[in-house]
Amino acid sequence: MTETAILTLDKMKPDDEAVITKVGGEGPLRLRLLDMGLIPGTKIRLTKVAPLGDPMQFHLRGYELTLRKEDAAVIDIAMTSPTKAQGGEKL
Repeated sequence: MTETAILTLDKMKPDDEAVITKVGGEGPLRLRLLDMGLIPGTKIRLTKVAPLGDPMQFHLRGYELTLRKEDAAVIDIAMTSPTKAQGGEKL
C-alpha cells in the first residue's frame, strides 16, 4: 500500500496534479473558495506561477483560477502526479 503526501496548494510545482482533500480558512474566505469550485474531491493542476511566486494559476473544472499564495496555503491536497522535487517523471 502506498501513501500519498498531504500537502497544500501553495507547495505545488508547475504541471503537478492533485485532488483537493480539505478547504480551510474561516468565514468569508472559506465560502469564497468553495464558491469558486475548490471543493474536496476536485482535480486541480498548477499551470503557472508568477516570477516572484505569487500569485499562482490553477486549472480546475474546465477553467483557470488565479489565487494568492496565502489563500492557496489553506487548501489541503493529495498529489496524483509525482513532483519534480520527488524525482518523478511525467509520462
